Amino acid sequence: MTKFDYIIVGAGAAGLLLAEALGSDAFFANKSILVLEKEPKDLNDRTWCFWEKGEGQFDFLMHQSWDQIHVAGKGLELQTSIAPYTYKMIRGIDFYQHFVPKVKAYPNITWNQQGVVDIKKKESQVIVTTERSTYVGECVFSSLYDKEVLAQQKRYPLLQQHFLGWTIKTNRSVFKLDIATFMDFSISQKGNTRFMYVLPFSETEALVEYTLFSEHLLEKDEYEVAIKNYIEERFPNINYTIQEKEFGTIPMTCYPFYHKNTNRIFHIGIAGGWAKPSTGFTFYHTSQQIVKLVEHLKMGKPLSQFHQKSRFGFYDMLLLDILYKNNHLGASIFTSLFKKRKPSLILKFLGNETNLWEELQIVTAPKPMPFIKALINRIF
Repeated sequence: MTKFDYIIVGAGAAGLLLAEALGSDAFFANKSILVLEKEPKDLNDRTWCFWEKGEGQFDFLMHQSWDQIHVAGKGLELQTSIAPYTYKMIRGIDFYQHFVPKVKAYPNITWNQQGVVDIKKKESQVIVTTERSTYVGECVFSSLYDKEVLAQQKRYPLLQQHFLGWTIKTNRSVFKLDIATFMDFSISQKGNTRFMYVLPFSETEALVEYTLFSEHLLEKDEYEVAIKNYIEERFPNINYTIQEKEFGTIPMTCYPFYHKNTNRIFHIGIAGGWAKPSTGFTFYHTSQQIVKLVEHLKMGKPLSQFHQKSRFGFYDMLLLDILYKNNHLGASIFTSLFKKRKPSLILKFLGNETNLWEELQIVTAPKPMPFIKALINRIF
């Protein structure tokens, strides 16, 4: 069995960013690193969006950005600037084409296209078994998400952010290039939290995505019918072609994934609980966590100690408690926020950057009773 200092399981955003950070840092030059990924990473299988102030480290990969957003719902039709933030989008294929060759070129990194079937800790090392081989690691960073762990517990409710998107090209100009539709709740909610998400790349090209925050997924046809109907209603009398499709689901839960971490096996990305529980946004937070994780390693601290609780996790938990029991309230909660508070403040809050006074402004915007009930239930 081949032995490595570090084994990275999965080359999504978290795995690739970690491999790049370790490979480019002279501190880890004497460490042998193995990356195991079952896919060739040659498809545009996802898009990542996030907001930040000014220039950022991923701007060179940015496919498009927007300085204004559109939010709609019952009694709301808002088009507004999000200054000082910019909403940015990166395509998966552009990310892979940049980072995969770069990671493979580091002399201390081995890349094997193999799917991992088992990870087991044995004494002072970890055994990683793939479809074809077995490897030994001093430390394993795993992005394998274990659904069964969540299914076996009841304390932390689990919702899914699930979505299906079409990248379409129209026969005439219909999209406003400088405005991203962030949340359009004007569609039928059907007892859930459902909205449309539209990211224009030109006046004739856009990603149109049907997104839900709910416990259960839909049949594929239901997503596609909803997108088709939305396009026909919002942009009547156009012809269009579907250039790409994407589908995804992100767990929305405050379950403490970090409890599964040991000094030998450490979970990253969604498997590590790095997705924002109340929104599903993951990419930007993951990039921040990777920087902190690498510094943690360089300081020689135990991996099991890499976690800090924050009050934002409690806010997330209250919202998820509400949506789990009364999923239909999602549209009214989010539209209330955008009716009464500046989008820049909402984005600041969702980015875990606000102070207590700003947070008080956010939590008092929607109707208070559902939050009061959720708070009482959590306390008692």
